[in-house]
Amino acid sequence: MSAAEVELQQNSGDQKLDEVSKEATKDTAADTTLTTLNNAMNENNNDAAEKASKMKTSTATKANNGVEENKELAEKYKNQGNEMLKTKEFNKAIEMYTKAIELNPCAIYYANRSLAHLRQESFGFALQDGIAAVKTDPTYLKGYYRRAAALMSLGKFKQALSDFEYVSKCRPNDKDAKLKYTECNKIVKMRAFERAIAVDTPEKTLAEMYKELEDITIEDAYTGPALKDNKVTLEFMLELMEHYKNQKILHRKYAYKILCDIDEYMRTQPSLVDITVPDESKFTICGDIHGQFYDLMNIFKINGLPSPTNPYLFNGDFVDRGSFSVECIFTLFGFKLLYPNYFFMSRGNHESINMNQMYGFTGEVSAKYTSRMADMFTRVFNWLPLCHCINKKILVMHGGLFSSDNVVLDDLRRIDRNCQPPEEGLMCELLWSDPQAWPGRGPSKRGVGIQFGPDVTKAFCTHNKLDYIVRSHEVKDMGYEVTHDGQCITVFSAPNYCDTMGNMGAFITIKGNDLKPNFKSFEAVPHPDVKPMAYANSLMSLLA
Repeated sequence: MSAAEVELQQNSGDQKLDEVSKEATKDTAADTTLTTLNNAMNENNNDAAEKASKMKTSTATKANNGVEENKELAEKYKNQGNEMLKTKEFNKAIEMYTKAIELNPCAIYYANRSLAHLRQESFGFALQDGIAAVKTDPTYLKGYYRRAAALMSLGKFKQALSDFEYVSKCRPNDKDAKLKYTECNKIVKMRAFERAIAVDTPEKTLAEMYKELEDITIEDAYTGPALKDNKVTLEFMLELMEHYKNQKILHRKYAYKILCDIDEYMRTQPSLVDITVPDESKFTICGDIHGQFYDLMNIFKINGLPSPTNPYLFNGDFVDRGSFSVECIFTLFGFKLLYPNYFFMSRGNHESINMNQMYGFTGEVSAKYTSRMADMFTRVFNWLPLCHCINKKILVMHGGLFSSDNVVLDDLRRIDRNCQPPEEGLMCELLWSDPQAWPGRGPSKRGVGIQFGPDVTKAFCTHNKLDYIVRSHEVKDMGYEVTHDGQCITVFSAPNYCDTMGNMGAFITIKGNDLKPNFKSFEAVPHPDVKPMAYANSLMSLLA
Protein backbone atom coordinates (compact mmCIF):
# COMPACT_ATOMS: atom_id res chain seq x y z
CA MET A 1 0.00 0.00 0.00
CA SER A 2 1.41 3.36 -0.97
CA ALA A 3 1.64 6.25 1.39
CA ALA A 4 -1.20 7.94 -0.47
CA GLU A 5 -3.54 4.96 -0.04
CA VAL A 6 -2.72 4.74 3.67
CA GLU A 7 -3.57 8.43 4.12
CA LEU A 8 -6.86 8.00 2.22
CA GLN A 9 -7.86 5.08 4.41
CA GLN A 10 -7.13 7.05 7.56
CA ASN A 11 -9.18 9.97 6.35
CA SER A 12 -12.08 7.63 5.60
CA GLY A 13 -11.88 6.14 9.11
CA ASP A 14 -11.78 9.56 10.70
CA GLN A 15 -14.89 10.53 8.73
CA LYS A 16 -16.79 7.45 9.97
CA LEU A 17 -15.70 8.19 13.53
CA ASP A 18 -17.03 11.73 13.13
CA GLU A 19 -20.34 10.39 11.80
CA VAL A 20 -20.66 7.93 14.69
CA SER A 21 -19.77 10.71 17.09
CA LYS A 22 -22.43 12.97 15.57
CA GLU A 23 -25.06 10.20 15.78
CA ALA A 24 -24.15 9.60 19.38
CA THR A 25 -24.45 13.29 20.05
CA LYS A 26 -27.88 13.31 18.37
CA ASP A 27 -29.05 10.34 20.51
CA THR A 28 -27.83 12.04 23.66
CA ALA A 29 -29.62 15.23 22.71
CA ALA A 30 -32.78 13.28 21.94
CA ASP A 31 -32.56 11.51 25.28
CA THR A 32 -32.06 14.83 27.01
CA THR A 33 -35.04 16.35 25.18
CA LEU A 34 -37.19 13.35 26.03
CA THR A 35 -36.21 13.56 29.66
CA THR A 36 -36.98 17.24 29.66
CA LEU A 37 -40.34 16.63 28.06
CA ASN A 38 -41.13 13.87 30.53
CA ASN A 39 -40.14 16.08 33.40
CA ALA A 40 -42.30 18.89 32.02
CA MET A 41 -45.22 16.56 31.54
CA ASN A 42 -44.88 15.27 35.06
CA GLU A 43 -44.77 18.81 36.35
CA ASN A 44 -47.84 19.71 34.29
CA ASN A 45 -49.67 16.62 35.51
CA ASN A 46 -48.82 17.47 39.07
CA ASP A 47 -49.97 21.04 38.53
CA ALA A 48 -53.18 19.85 36.86
CA ALA A 49 -53.88 17.37 39.64
CA GLU A 50 -53.24 20.04 42.22
CA LYS A 51 -55.47 22.47 40.35
CA ALA A 52 -58.17 19.82 39.97
CA SER A 53 -57.93 19.04 43.66
CA LYS A 54 -58.21 22.71 44.49
CA MET A 55 -61.16 23.09 42.14
CA LYS A 56 -62.92 20.13 43.75
CA THR A 57 -62.27 21.55 47.17
CA SER A 58 -63.49 24.94 46.02
CA THR A 59 -66.62 23.45 44.45
CA ALA A 60 -67.36 21.39 47.55
CA THR A 61 -66.80 24.47 49.70
CA LYS A 62 -69.14 26.50 47.52
CA ALA A 63 -71.72 23.71 47.59
CA ASN A 64 -71.47 23.48 51.36
CA ASN A 65 -71.73 27.23 51.59
CA GLY A 66 -74.79 27.10 49.31
CA VAL A 67 -76.44 24.46 51.48
CA GLU A 68 -75.73 26.46 54.60
CA GLU A 69 -77.05 29.62 52.94
CA ASN A 70 -80.23 27.74 51.96
CA LYS A 71 -80.64 26.49 55.50
CA GLU A 72 -80.19 29.97 56.92
CA LEU A 73 -82.67 31.45 54.43
CA ALA A 74 -85.14 28.64 55.09
CA GLU A 75 -84.92 29.33 58.81
CA LYS A 76 -85.67 33.01 58.16
CA TYR A 77 -88.75 32.03 56.14
CA LYS A 78 -89.83 29.69 58.94
CA ASN A 79 -89.49 32.45 61.54
CA GLN A 80 -91.50 34.82 59.35
CA GLY A 81 -94.16 32.12 58.99
CA ASN A 82 -94.28 31.71 62.77
CA GLU A 83 -94.91 35.42 63.23
CA MET A 84 -97.68 35.36 60.62
CA LEU A 85 -99.21 32.34 62.34
CA LYS A 86 -99.35 34.34 65.58
CA THR A 87 -101.13 37.21 63.82
CA LYS A 88 -103.61 34.80 62.15
CA GLU A 89 -102.29 35.54 58.63
CA PHE A 90 -102.56 31.90 57.69
CA ASN A 91 -102.20 32.21 53.92
CA LYS A 92 -99.00 34.21 54.30
CA ALA A 93 -97.72 31.80 56.91
CA ILE A 94 -98.30 28.90 54.54
CA GLU A 95 -96.44 30.79 51.80
CA MET A 96 -93.42 31.32 54.08
CA TYR A 97 -93.34 27.68 55.23
CA THR A 98 -93.58 26.56 51.61
CA LYS A 99 -90.54 28.66 50.69
CA ALA A 100 -88.66 27.17 53.63
CA ILE A 101 -89.55 23.64 52.54
CA GLU A 102 -88.40 24.32 48.97
CA LEU A 103 -84.97 25.35 50.27
CA ASN A 104 -84.63 22.73 52.98
CA PRO A 105 -87.29 19.99 53.30
CA CYS A 106 -87.45 19.72 57.08
CA ALA A 107 -89.91 18.01 59.43
CA ILE A 108 -90.36 21.18 61.50
CA TYR A 109 -91.41 23.19 58.45
CA TYR A 110 -93.90 20.55 57.33
CA ALA A 111 -95.35 20.38 60.86
CA ASN A 112 -95.70 24.16 61.07
CA ARG A 113 -97.39 24.35 57.68
CA SER A 114 -99.70 21.54 58.78
CA LEU A 115 -100.79 23.66 61.75
CA ALA A 116 -101.52 26.64 59.46
CA HIS A 117 -103.66 24.39 57.24
CA LEU A 118 -105.50 23.12 60.33
CA ARG A 119 -106.28 26.71 61.29
CA GLN A 120 -107.84 27.18 57.85
CA GLU A 121 -109.76 23.89 58.14
CA SER A 122 -107.83 22.52 55.16
CA PHE A 123 -107.68 19.14 56.86
CA GLY A 124 -106.54 17.25 53.76
CA PHE A 125 -103.50 19.49 53.26
CA ALA A 126 -102.81 19.38 57.00
CA LEU A 127 -102.78 15.58 56.87
CA GLN A 128 -100.40 15.56 53.88
CA ASP A 129 -97.94 17.79 55.74
CA GLY A 130 -98.27 15.72 58.91
CA ILE A 131 -97.41 12.61 56.93
CA ALA A 132 -94.48 14.42 55.26
CA ALA A 133 -93.14 15.56 58.65
CA VAL A 134 -93.15 12.01 59.99
CA LYS A 135 -91.57 10.63 56.81
CA THR A 136 -88.84 13.29 56.74
CA ASP A 137 -87.85 12.75 60.36
CA PRO A 138 -89.51 9.86 62.22
CA THR A 139 -87.93 11.09 65.46
CA TYR A 140 -89.71 14.46 65.32
CA LEU A 141 -92.67 13.68 67.55
CA LYS A 142 -94.61 16.87 66.86
CA GLY A 143 -95.15 15.55 63.34
CA TYR A 144 -97.23 12.73 64.84
CA TYR A 145 -99.33 15.27 66.73
CA ARG A 146 -100.01 17.23 63.55
CA ARG A 147 -100.99 14.09 61.68
CA ALA A 148 -103.22 13.03 64.57
CA ALA A 149 -104.95 16.44 64.71
CA ALA A 150 -105.75 16.26 60.99
CA LEU A 151 -107.01 12.69 61.32
CA MET A 152 -109.26 13.66 64.21
CA SER A 153 -110.66 16.60 62.27
CA LEU A 154 -111.59 14.12 59.54
CA GLY A 155 -113.26 11.83 62.09
CA LYS A 156 -110.55 9.16 61.85
CA PHE A 157 -110.10 8.71 65.59
CA LYS A 158 -108.65 5.20 65.56
CA GLN A 159 -105.83 6.24 63.25
CA ALA A 160 -105.20 9.31 65.37
CA LEU A 161 -105.04 7.13 68.47
CA SER A 162 -102.18 5.15 66.93
CA ASP A 163 -100.11 8.33 66.65
CA PHE A 164 -100.84 9.39 70.22
CA GLU A 165 -99.99 5.90 71.45
CA TYR A 166 -96.64 5.94 69.63
CA VAL A 167 -95.67 9.31 71.14
CA SER A 168 -96.69 8.27 74.64
CA LYS A 169 -94.55 5.13 74.31
CA CYS A 170 -91.57 7.19 73.10
CA ARG A 171 -92.05 9.54 76.05
CA PRO A 172 -93.41 7.41 78.89
CA ASN A 173 -92.82 10.17 81.44
CA ASP A 174 -94.41 12.94 79.36
CA LYS A 175 -97.70 13.88 81.05
CA ASP A 176 -98.87 15.90 78.04
CA ALA A 177 -98.36 12.95 75.67
CA LYS A 178 -100.21 10.64 78.04
CA LEU A 179 -103.10 13.09 78.40
CA LYS A 180 -103.57 13.37 74.63
CA TYR A 181 -103.55 9.59 74.29
CA THR A 182 -106.06 9.23 77.14
CA GLU A 183 -108.46 11.82 75.72
CA CYS A 184 -108.39 10.32 72.23
CA ASN A 185 -108.85 6.84 73.66
CA LYS A 186 -111.99 8.05 75.45
CA ILE A 187 -113.46 9.16 72.13
CA VAL A 188 -112.62 5.85 70.44
CA LYS A 189 -114.18 3.86 73.30
CA MET A 190 -117.27 6.09 73.30
CA ARG A 191 -117.72 5.54 69.56
CA ALA A 192 -117.35 1.78 70.02
CA PHE A 193 -119.95 1.85 72.83
CA GLU A 194 -122.40 3.84 70.71
CA ARG A 195 -122.08 1.31 67.89
CA ALA A 196 -122.47 -1.61 70.32
CA ILE A 197 -125.76 -0.36 71.79
CA ALA A 198 -127.19 0.76 68.46
CA VAL A 199 -130.01 -1.49 67.28
CA ASP A 200 -131.87 -1.59 64.01
CA THR A 201 -135.35 -0.55 65.08
CA PRO A 202 -138.06 1.26 63.13
CA GLU A 203 -137.34 4.98 63.05
CA LYS A 204 -139.32 6.84 65.70
CA THR A 205 -139.88 10.56 65.98
CA LEU A 206 -138.35 12.37 68.92
CA ALA A 207 -141.82 12.89 70.36
CA GLU A 208 -142.38 9.12 70.32
CA MET A 209 -138.97 8.42 71.84
CA TYR A 210 -139.18 10.98 74.63
CA LYS A 211 -142.84 11.02 75.69
CA GLU A 212 -141.84 11.49 79.32
CA LEU A 213 -140.48 14.94 78.50
CA GLU A 214 -144.05 16.20 78.31
CA ASP A 215 -144.25 15.78 82.09
CA ILE A 216 -141.41 18.21 82.85
CA THR A 217 -142.67 20.92 85.18
CA ILE A 218 -141.95 24.63 84.90
CA GLU A 219 -140.45 25.99 88.10
CA ASP A 220 -142.06 29.06 89.64
CA ALA A 221 -138.71 30.82 89.53
CA TYR A 222 -138.61 30.67 85.72
CA THR A 223 -139.55 34.02 84.16
CA GLY A 224 -138.39 33.49 80.59
CA PRO A 225 -140.30 33.06 77.32
CA ALA A 226 -143.04 30.41 77.20
CA LEU A 227 -144.74 28.65 74.31
CA LYS A 228 -148.41 29.53 73.93
CA ASP A 229 -150.51 26.39 73.65
CA ASN A 230 -147.26 24.56 72.92
CA LYS A 231 -146.78 26.65 69.76
CA VAL A 232 -144.11 29.15 68.70
CA THR A 233 -145.49 32.65 68.30
CA LEU A 234 -143.91 35.94 67.24
CA GLU A 235 -144.21 37.17 70.83
CA PHE A 236 -142.31 34.07 71.98
CA MET A 237 -139.55 34.67 69.43
CA LEU A 238 -139.12 38.32 70.41
CA GLU A 239 -138.91 37.38 74.08
CA LEU A 240 -136.54 34.49 73.31
CA MET A 241 -134.04 36.71 71.49
CA GLU A 242 -134.03 39.26 74.33
CA HIS A 243 -133.70 36.42 76.83
CA TYR A 244 -130.65 35.12 74.96
CA LYS A 245 -129.09 38.59 74.67
CA ASN A 246 -129.18 38.70 78.45
CA GLN A 247 -127.32 35.36 78.55
CA LYS A 248 -130.26 33.40 79.92
CA ILE A 249 -131.35 29.91 78.89
CA LEU A 250 -134.70 28.76 77.51
CA HIS A 251 -136.41 26.33 79.85
CA ARG A 252 -135.64 22.73 78.95
CA LYS A 253 -139.35 21.84 78.56
CA TYR A 254 -139.73 24.38 75.75
CA ALA A 255 -136.37 23.47 74.27
CA TYR A 256 -137.38 19.81 74.05
CA LYS A 257 -140.73 20.75 72.55
CA ILE A 258 -139.12 22.84 69.80
CA LEU A 259 -136.78 19.96 68.97
CA CYS A 260 -139.62 17.46 68.77
CA ASP A 261 -141.69 19.75 66.54
CA ILE A 262 -138.81 20.60 64.20
CA ASP A 263 -137.98 16.89 63.94
CA GLU A 264 -141.54 16.09 62.93
CA TYR A 265 -141.58 18.88 60.34
CA MET A 266 -138.18 18.20 58.76
CA ARG A 267 -139.08 14.55 58.19
CA THR A 268 -141.73 15.75 55.72
CA GLN A 269 -139.28 17.77 53.63
CA PRO A 270 -137.43 16.57 50.51
CA SER A 271 -133.64 16.57 50.24
CA LEU A 272 -133.90 19.37 47.65
CA VAL A 273 -136.49 22.01 48.55
CA ASP A 274 -137.94 24.17 45.76
CA ILE A 275 -138.57 27.82 46.65
CA THR A 276 -140.66 30.29 44.66
CA VAL A 277 -139.88 33.99 45.11
CA PRO A 278 -142.57 36.28 43.61
CA ASP A 279 -141.47 38.92 41.12
CA GLU A 280 -141.16 41.98 43.35
CA SER A 281 -140.43 40.11 46.58
CA LYS A 282 -137.07 40.21 48.36
CA PHE A 283 -135.34 37.01 49.46
CA THR A 284 -132.23 36.79 51.69
CA ILE A 285 -129.53 34.10 51.66
CA CYS A 286 -127.15 33.84 54.63
CA GLY A 287 -124.06 31.67 54.97
CA ASP A 288 -122.29 30.13 57.96
CA ILE A 289 -123.26 31.48 61.41
CA HIS A 290 -121.10 29.15 63.55
CA GLY A 291 -122.59 29.94 66.92
CA GLN A 292 -122.07 33.72 66.66
CA PHE A 293 -125.46 34.67 68.10
CA TYR A 294 -124.83 38.38 68.47
CA ASP A 295 -123.79 38.64 64.83
CA LEU A 296 -126.98 36.76 63.90
CA MET A 297 -128.95 39.41 65.80
CA ASN A 298 -127.06 42.06 63.85
CA ILE A 299 -128.18 40.50 60.57
CA PHE A 300 -131.81 40.81 61.70
CA LYS A 301 -131.14 44.39 62.82
CA ILE A 302 -129.66 45.33 59.42
CA ASN A 303 -132.01 43.34 57.19
CA GLY A 304 -135.16 42.96 59.27
CA LEU A 305 -136.66 40.04 61.17
CA PRO A 306 -137.87 37.00 59.23
CA SER A 307 -141.51 37.27 58.17
CA PRO A 308 -143.79 36.27 55.30
CA THR A 309 -142.66 39.46 53.51
CA ASN A 310 -138.98 39.05 54.48
CA PRO A 311 -138.08 35.38 53.90
CA TYR A 312 -134.64 33.89 54.66
CA LEU A 313 -132.51 30.89 53.75
CA PHE A 314 -129.67 29.98 56.14
CA ASN A 315 -127.16 27.83 54.31
CA GLY A 316 -125.71 25.48 56.95
CA ASP A 317 -123.06 25.50 59.70
CA PHE A 318 -125.32 27.12 62.28
CA VAL A 319 -123.29 25.68 65.17
CA ASP A 320 -119.74 24.84 66.39
CA ARG A 321 -116.72 27.02 67.14
CA GLY A 322 -118.75 30.00 68.35
CA SER A 323 -119.85 29.52 71.97
CA PHE A 324 -123.46 30.64 71.52
CA SER A 325 -124.51 27.82 69.22
CA VAL A 326 -127.46 26.78 71.40
CA GLU A 327 -128.86 30.31 71.18
CA CYS A 328 -128.37 30.35 67.38
CA ILE A 329 -129.98 27.01 66.66
CA PHE A 330 -133.07 27.53 68.84
CA THR A 331 -133.59 30.98 67.31
CA LEU A 332 -133.37 29.53 63.79
CA PHE A 333 -135.54 26.51 64.61
CA GLY A 334 -138.08 28.83 66.25
CA PHE A 335 -138.41 30.97 63.12
CA LYS A 336 -138.68 27.81 61.00
CA LEU A 337 -141.65 26.65 63.09
CA LEU A 338 -143.19 30.13 63.05
CA TYR A 339 -142.83 30.66 59.28
CA PRO A 340 -142.32 27.22 57.70
CA ASN A 341 -142.94 28.52 54.17
CA TYR A 342 -140.81 31.64 54.51
CA PHE A 343 -137.79 30.46 56.47
CA PHE A 344 -135.44 27.77 55.18
CA MET A 345 -132.40 25.90 56.51
CA SER A 346 -129.83 23.76 54.66
CA ARG A 347 -127.57 21.25 56.34
CA GLY A 348 -123.86 22.06 56.52
CA ASN A 349 -120.87 19.82 57.15
CA HIS A 350 -120.91 20.94 60.81
CA GLU A 351 -124.38 19.53 61.35
CA SER A 352 -122.81 16.15 62.06
CA ILE A 353 -121.74 14.21 65.13
CA ASN A 354 -118.01 14.20 64.32
CA MET A 355 -117.84 17.95 63.99
CA ASN A 356 -120.15 18.63 66.93
CA GLN A 357 -118.14 16.44 69.30
CA MET A 358 -114.84 18.06 68.30
CA TYR A 359 -115.75 21.73 67.74
CA GLY A 360 -118.02 22.52 70.64
CA PHE A 361 -121.72 22.05 69.98
CA THR A 362 -122.04 18.72 71.79
CA GLY A 363 -120.14 20.11 74.77
CA GLU A 364 -122.22 23.30 74.79
CA VAL A 365 -125.57 21.48 74.68
CA SER A 366 -124.41 19.10 77.42
CA ALA A 367 -123.29 22.06 79.57
CA LYS A 368 -126.43 24.15 79.06
CA TYR A 369 -128.87 21.22 79.00
CA THR A 370 -128.00 17.49 78.87
CA SER A 371 -126.12 14.96 76.77
CA ARG A 372 -129.52 13.47 75.93
CA MET A 373 -130.47 16.71 74.20
CA ALA A 374 -127.19 16.58 72.25
CA ASP A 375 -128.29 13.17 70.94
CA MET A 376 -131.65 14.66 69.94
CA PHE A 377 -129.91 17.36 67.91
CA THR A 378 -127.94 14.68 66.05
CA ARG A 379 -131.20 13.04 65.00
CA VAL A 380 -132.75 16.35 63.93
CA PHE A 381 -129.69 17.35 61.90
CA ASN A 382 -129.98 14.10 59.95
CA TRP A 383 -133.32 15.33 58.56
CA LEU A 384 -132.24 18.82 57.47
CA PRO A 385 -132.63 19.38 53.69
CA LEU A 386 -129.38 19.32 51.72
CA CYS A 387 -130.05 22.06 49.17
CA HIS A 388 -132.62 24.51 47.81
CA CYS A 389 -133.53 25.65 44.28
CA ILE A 390 -134.89 29.19 43.91
CA ASN A 391 -137.25 29.86 41.00
CA LYS A 392 -135.66 26.91 39.18
CA LYS A 393 -132.64 29.12 38.44
CA ILE A 394 -130.41 29.25 41.55
CA LEU A 395 -129.18 26.14 43.35
CA VAL A 396 -128.07 26.77 46.94
CA MET A 397 -126.00 24.23 48.87
CA HIS A 398 -123.48 24.48 51.69
CA GLY A 399 -120.43 22.95 49.95
CA GLY A 400 -120.40 22.58 46.19
CA LEU A 401 -120.54 20.47 43.06
CA PHE A 402 -119.76 16.90 42.19
CA SER A 403 -117.10 14.45 41.06
CA SER A 404 -119.53 13.06 38.46
CA ASP A 405 -120.70 14.72 35.25
CA ASN A 406 -124.35 14.96 34.24
CA VAL A 407 -125.76 15.19 37.76
CA VAL A 408 -129.35 16.45 37.55
CA LEU A 409 -131.55 18.02 40.22
CA ASP A 410 -133.67 14.90 40.45
CA ASP A 411 -130.54 13.02 41.57
CA LEU A 412 -130.35 15.40 44.52
CA ARG A 413 -134.03 14.99 45.31
CA ARG A 414 -133.54 11.23 45.55
CA ILE A 415 -130.73 11.35 48.16
CA ASP A 416 -131.56 9.39 51.31
CA ARG A 417 -130.22 11.95 53.77
CA ASN A 418 -131.23 10.49 57.15
CA CYS A 419 -127.68 9.58 58.15
CA GLN A 420 -124.29 10.98 59.08
CA PRO A 421 -122.52 12.49 56.06
CA PRO A 422 -120.71 9.78 54.06
CA GLU A 423 -117.11 10.17 52.92
CA GLU A 424 -117.99 10.24 49.21
CA GLY A 425 -120.91 10.66 46.85
CA LEU A 426 -123.47 13.38 46.15
CA MET A 427 -124.42 14.07 49.78
CA CYS A 428 -120.80 14.33 50.86
CA GLU A 429 -119.95 16.70 48.02
CA LEU A 430 -122.99 18.91 48.61
CA LEU A 431 -121.69 19.49 52.16
CA TRP A 432 -117.90 19.56 51.63
CA SER A 433 -116.76 20.56 48.10
CA ASP A 434 -115.03 23.85 47.21
CA PRO A 435 -114.50 25.79 43.96
CA GLN A 436 -111.06 26.21 42.41
CA ALA A 437 -109.85 28.86 39.93
CA TRP A 438 -108.45 26.45 37.33
CA PRO A 439 -110.46 24.11 35.07
CA GLY A 440 -111.34 20.52 35.88
CA ARG A 441 -111.58 18.76 39.21
CA GLY A 442 -109.01 18.07 41.91
CA PRO A 443 -108.64 16.54 45.35
CA SER A 444 -110.06 18.61 48.18
CA LYS A 445 -107.78 20.62 50.44
CA ARG A 446 -110.08 19.48 53.24
CA GLY A 447 -109.55 15.78 52.61
CA VAL A 448 -113.29 15.31 51.98
CA GLY A 449 -115.30 16.18 48.87
CA ILE A 450 -113.63 17.64 45.76
CA GLN A 451 -112.53 20.92 44.22
CA PHE A 452 -114.29 21.95 41.01
CA GLY A 453 -113.32 24.45 38.33
CA PRO A 454 -115.26 27.03 36.27
CA ASP A 455 -115.82 24.58 33.43
CA VAL A 456 -117.49 22.13 35.84
CA THR A 457 -119.77 24.89 37.15
CA LYS A 458 -120.67 26.05 33.65
CA ALA A 459 -121.46 22.53 32.46
CA PHE A 460 -123.61 21.82 35.55
CA CYS A 461 -125.57 25.07 35.22
CA THR A 462 -126.09 24.57 31.50
CA HIS A 463 -127.18 20.96 31.97
CA ASN A 464 -129.71 21.95 34.66
CA LYS A 465 -130.78 25.30 33.11
CA LEU A 466 -129.51 27.27 36.13
CA ASP A 467 -128.20 30.83 36.18
CA TYR A 468 -125.73 30.25 39.03
CA ILE A 469 -125.06 28.43 42.28
CA VAL A 470 -124.69 29.86 45.79
CA ARG A 471 -122.61 28.08 48.40
CA SER A 472 -120.98 28.91 51.75
CA HIS A 473 -118.39 26.84 53.68
CA GLU A 474 -115.40 29.23 53.26
CA VAL A 475 -114.29 32.40 55.05
CA LYS A 476 -114.06 35.37 52.66
CA ASP A 477 -112.53 38.76 53.46
CA MET A 478 -115.66 40.68 52.46
CA GLY A 479 -118.01 37.89 53.48
CA TYR A 480 -118.67 36.91 49.89
CA GLU A 481 -116.88 36.11 46.64
CA VAL A 482 -118.03 35.83 43.03
CA THR A 483 -116.08 33.37 40.85
CA HIS A 484 -116.42 31.12 37.81
CA ASP A 485 -117.59 33.98 35.56
CA GLY A 486 -120.36 34.89 37.98
CA GLN A 487 -121.80 31.38 38.16
CA CYS A 488 -120.39 30.44 41.59
CA ILE A 489 -121.05 32.71 44.58
CA THR A 490 -119.76 32.09 48.11
CA VAL A 491 -121.47 33.76 51.09
CA PHE A 492 -120.17 33.57 54.68
CA SER A 493 -122.09 35.31 57.48
CA ALA A 494 -119.80 34.92 60.53
CA PRO A 495 -117.69 38.13 60.74
CA ASN A 496 -114.33 37.97 62.50
CA TYR A 497 -114.70 34.22 62.47
CA CYS A 498 -113.64 32.67 65.77
CA ASP A 499 -112.67 36.16 66.96
CA THR A 500 -109.44 35.80 64.96
CA MET A 501 -109.91 36.02 61.19
CA GLY A 502 -110.76 39.71 60.83
CA ASN A 503 -113.16 39.02 57.94
CA MET A 504 -116.45 40.76 57.22
CA GLY A 505 -119.70 38.82 57.22
CA ALA A 506 -122.20 39.14 54.38
CA PHE A 507 -125.62 38.14 53.13
CA ILE A 508 -127.21 38.15 49.67
CA THR A 509 -130.57 39.62 48.70
CA ILE A 510 -132.37 38.90 45.45
CA LYS A 511 -135.73 39.77 43.90
CA GLY A 512 -137.88 37.24 42.15
CA ASN A 513 -138.13 39.13 38.88
CA ASP A 514 -134.42 39.29 38.01
CA LEU A 515 -132.56 37.13 40.61
CA LYS A 516 -129.59 39.49 40.48
CA PRO A 517 -127.49 39.00 43.65
CA ASN A 518 -126.98 42.05 45.86
CA PHE A 519 -124.35 41.82 48.57
CA LYS A 520 -124.32 43.42 52.00
CA SER A 521 -121.13 43.15 54.07
CA PHE A 522 -121.09 43.87 57.80
CA GLU A 523 -118.60 43.88 60.66
CA ALA A 524 -118.60 41.83 63.85
CA VAL A 525 -120.36 43.20 66.92
CA PRO A 526 -119.27 42.78 70.56
CA HIS A 527 -120.32 39.70 72.47
CA PRO A 528 -120.03 38.53 76.09
CA ASP A 529 -116.61 37.39 77.20
CA VAL A 530 -116.98 33.73 76.30
CA LYS A 531 -114.25 32.70 73.89
CA PRO A 532 -114.89 30.62 70.76
CA MET A 533 -114.30 26.90 71.20
CA ALA A 534 -115.01 27.25 74.94
CA TYR A 535 -116.99 24.00 74.81
CA ALA A 536 -114.79 22.17 72.28
CA ASN A 537 -113.30 18.79 73.04
CA SER A 538 -110.36 19.28 75.40
CA LEU A 539 -108.09 17.42 72.98
CA MET A 540 -108.50 20.18 70.38
CA SER A 541 -107.06 22.79 72.76
CA LEU A 542 -104.25 20.40 73.66
CA LEU A 543 -103.33 20.03 70.00
CA ALA A 544 -103.41 23.77 69.34
